[in-house]
Amino acid sequence: MKFTMIWVAIIAYMAYIVWVGVKCSRRNKNTDDFYLGGRKLGPYVTAMSAEASDMSSWLLMGLPGLALVTSFVGVTTGFAEAVWTAIGLAVGTYLNWLIVAKRIRHYSAHTKSNTIPDFFSDRFGDKKGFLTAIAAVVIVVFFVPYTASGFSAVGKLFQSVFGVDYHAAMIIGAIILVAYTVIGGFLAASTTDLIQSIVMTLALFVIICFGVENAGGLQNISSTISSMEGFTNFGDYFSLTGTDGSFGFLPIVSTLAWGLGYFGMPHILLRFMAIEDSGKIKVARRVGTVWVVISMGIAIIIGIIGFAFVANNGILTQESFDSERIIVYMADAIGSLDTFAAIIAGFIIAGILASIMSTADSQLLAASSSVSENLVKRFAWKNMSNKAQMWVARGTVLIIAVIAVFFAWDQDSSVFRIVSFAWAGFGAAFGPLVLCALFWKRTNKWGALAGILTGGVVVFVWKYVIRPLGGAWDIYELLPAFVLSLIAIVVVSLLTPAPEKEIVDEFDAVAAEIKSGATMVSVENEAE
Repeated sequence: MKFTMIWVAIIAYMAYIVWVGVKCSRRNKNTDDFYLGGRKLGPYVTAMSAEASDMSSWLLMGLPGLALVTSFVGVTTGFAEAVWTAIGLAVGTYLNWLIVAKRIRHYSAHTKSNTIPDFFSDRFGDKKGFLTAIAAVVIVVFFVPYTASGFSAVGKLFQSVFGVDYHAAMIIGAIILVAYTVIGGFLAASTTDLIQSIVMTLALFVIICFGVENAGGLQNISSTISSMEGFTNFGDYFSLTGTDGSFGFLPIVSTLAWGLGYFGMPHILLRFMAIEDSGKIKVARRVGTVWVVISMGIAIIIGIIGFAFVANNGILTQESFDSERIIVYMADAIGSLDTFAAIIAGFIIAGILASIMSTADSQLLAASSSVSENLVKRFAWKNMSNKAQMWVARGTVLIIAVIAVFFAWDQDSSVFRIVSFAWAGFGAAFGPLVLCALFWKRTNKWGALAGILTGGVVVFVWKYVIRPLGGAWDIYELLPAFVLSLIAIVVVSLLTPAPEKEIVDEFDAVAAEIKSGATMVSVENEAE
């Protein structure tokens, strides 16, 4: 009965999501609608879609698992890594909304850019499309493993709850996700992201309430945690001075660097470009930032409470124990109580699915647009009709999903680690360039090209060559790659000819428009 009710809840949720995709498909008349929803997103959909697509399975699996495993399993570092990561992300979220959102909404409307690679080429007058091609390749390279992490999370989820074969579960999840993304496009992805962010939030609250009750209350949780080895040095893990046994200055700065990634996330930047009225970005910023802070805080607390739960229920000593499945273990325990609880458990599992799908759909669309719009249409089939463009776009989503499934075939991969690498790739390759493109008029196409290549290459080199050396080199690859990419943009831009007058005039026009307090509204109104 437990599994039956859980399945009913999950199937009902998935059916609803597909229905939303079908409904939204009726509003897709061209690729602008498919990839940007016609730039008609309201502030609440924009805010929750941007943040839900950002958090992904990382919020309900990766972050609680990190808080649990680094707190009490293996290397005892407190939950410092999880907390400093969350702080960096919270600050990055707010700053991205504050300084990037409005400016890129205005600028992309001026340049009539539908994708991030298009924006780079249009912004710097790259008529041959070198920037478009390089940026599109970077997006595919890093989004495939990013999407694969979501598919992997689906497989782990159903394997843990129902004992279903990991690969079969992963493939079925991928099929459902591709179905509503292919049918509904950006509008479907954004609308379902709003729904899924609500489901994710409620799932977090239910889990934390159950966890506290199951562990015997807050006092019992506190005594269990304080009895663990290493707890007496707990405060040292937040020390910036690098005292013996502390998390240390470099790891803290390195972990805070997660926040830099936001400036280069294509799926988040596309939400900024798609908001209907730039005057409503302030509302979206407040909604999105508050949700991120609360959700990450609860996720970390679940990791801490989760230790008491797995210790009390004998799960911690099981050979198959996986810290990233802590919410799954707790949902399974809830489902065992009674019929109503089984429905609640199904709802929680649906919440995890929501976190996975809300990111994977956005990643598929961003990667698809890079291939179909920025590579196929620009270089191979320039005179495609609107209908042909739509079919190419949908076919690209399908192909990328298949490749991602192969990347996710290893069920022992860590969701958190896969996401951290892809996050670093986008943050370093695109982040510095987005900031320079929006705020430094002297940036030219050669500096832009140098920045993308430097950021992308350094991420790989630092991750696989330098970081394994340990010591002072053991820092998150995003930080050095971001800094070196920024330096490359500045140096190369200054060493090569300044941008053409037309490009500088457009930059000044956008800056003046924003300074005047003017707002940018949807495409139809722009045309008027």
